Amino acid sequence: MKSIFSLFVVLFASAFVLLGGACATHGPEINVDDDAKVHLRAGNLPEVNLTSSILFHILVAELSAQEGDFDQAAQIFTEMARTTMDPRLAQRGFQAAMASRNMDLAYQAARTWANLDPDDPDAVASSLALAATSGNTSGLANALSKRIKGAENKEQAVMHASAIISKMPDKKLALEILDKVLDKKLLNMAISRLALADAAWAADDAKRAYSEAGKALRLEKNSEAAAQRVLEYGLRVSPNEAIRRAEDWISNNPDSRKMQMLFINRLVGRSEYSLALSYISQLRKKSPEDFDLLFGEAEIRAQAGQYERAKSLINEYINVQTQRRESLDDSVTSAQSDVSDARMLLVRIAEEEGDLGEAVRQIDLIDEPSVQFESQIMKAIIQGRMGELDMARDTIESLTMANDEQRATAAITLASIYREAGFTETAVDLLVKADKEIPDNPNIKYDLGMMYILQGKYEPFEALMLKVMELDPENANPYNSLGYTLTDQNRRLDEAGKLLEHALELDPDNPYILDSVGWYFYRVNDLEAALNYLRQAYSQMPDTEVAAHLGEVLWRSNKKDEARRIWAEGYKRDSENETLVKTLKRFNVQLPDS
Repeated sequence: MKSIFSLFVVLFASAFVLLGGACATHGPEINVDDDAKVHLRAGNLPEVNLTSSILFHILVAELSAQEGDFDQAAQIFTEMARTTMDPRLAQRGFQAAMASRNMDLAYQAARTWANLDPDDPDAVASSLALAATSGNTSGLANALSKRIKGAENKEQAVMHASAIISKMPDKKLALEILDKVLDKKLLNMAISRLALADAAWAADDAKRAYSEAGKALRLEKNSEAAAQRVLEYGLRVSPNEAIRRAEDWISNNPDSRKMQMLFINRLVGRSEYSLALSYISQLRKKSPEDFDLLFGEAEIRAQAGQYERAKSLINEYINVQTQRRESLDDSVTSAQSDVSDARMLLVRIAEEEGDLGEAVRQIDLIDEPSVQFESQIMKAIIQGRMGELDMARDTIESLTMANDEQRATAAITLASIYREAGFTETAVDLLVKADKEIPDNPNIKYDLGMMYILQGKYEPFEALMLKVMELDPENANPYNSLGYTLTDQNRRLDEAGKLLEHALELDPDNPYILDSVGWYFYRVNDLEAALNYLRQAYSQMPDTEVAAHLGEVLWRSNKKDEARRIWAEGYKRDSENETLVKTLKRFNVQLPDS
């Protein structure tokens, strides 16, 4: 009932849009497509009689979109846009076509949208970018060059051209077009170099991005935007040089707060805590009343393992924010949420120190209503780690849950607590019960399926993975889980390959999927491809399970020394990993420390 009601809200809103300009006069005639012409009034909606046919077609389009048939929705919306001359229907057609990844249909819709509303920069950008993707690169390059040449404000024109090109799915092609658009005279502007730097970065050409950012900085020595990119892009190409250049720039621009905060953040990411702390200390001396910097230093010290100093700073921060709460109402200050953030950092430190009782105590001090559910879920997890299963269950069952999503999260969390404690049967029972109560929740079904795998129940696992794919087709996990399971069992490999190929399309950088794909290629005896994917997976996620797989493929590829090294690394991380132990036994390999 709710979904039908929402459809009629959309339908009624569309009808209102179409009726909105009924009394206006006609404006100039414009071309929409080769086979259609329309009248559109400047600055207003077209004059259209709302008919039952229009209402019916919009309803069908909305129903199609909700049911996942985006191609049909896109076709109907685009055709209705041509009939009614309403650019918003063309925009809906464009969005639906992009959702289905149908570039030809998206181009048709974007072209109609741009012609109906030529002053809408998003419409024009989408149309031109898709035209280029469809092969009309010269048309886009010429159109953008013409725009820039005719613009009084060249910098703004370059920014607009960059925004249009950034919408192109093919980022390498986008960079090629931008190279054509920006002539020698334009390249003397820092904004042009920055546009090229961003386009190169999007095209995964870090060296070019770093080089262009450096050229922009030479053109405008005090440009914070250029300095940020030199740091960001340089960290991938030449980290030490990028850090040195950032330090030099900050030294010459000591009031550059954004650059300094970015620099500190990146230093922490590289575990260069001493240098990060020296910079945040300088900022605190300049702005002693900036309590965000106080909390920032506490976070850095916590990451550096300087827990006592971190706790001292956090408690100082909590005292300051508590005073704010005493003088100002919670509705007009962020002090309550700031204190919650501080206590969560204390929870993290307590966990690192192994003081789980203190972690629970800090959670109980959090009084912000908006985070009560999340904080109590965390409390239950910690209680489970303490072995207090009954307390963990009481914590979850006492929660006030606002919707099915929270109820599903609570059930999944409680089941995982029992699973971690070794009570798999109880965990399964909890999820079976939750699945009956919330039958269309893909997360419950996925976790229940993974529980069945632990029990060796492959038929119900497979049925659940197929159901999750139906409920959540853009989620790569069920495709990967079923594909990997079939691969690991060395059966139905053609089907497994298709499942894993789709998972990789949905989430190409996921190390778990890369591991599964590598293992699949090993099963079909393509050792070169297997090594390629497994090396990628291991570089992103040096997990013991991946180490077992990579080591086996290396061993079969007659790279036995490297296989032993990888296995030894995995064994050092987790000497009880079942996959690794079985692999070593199968190949009769004895590691030095095993």
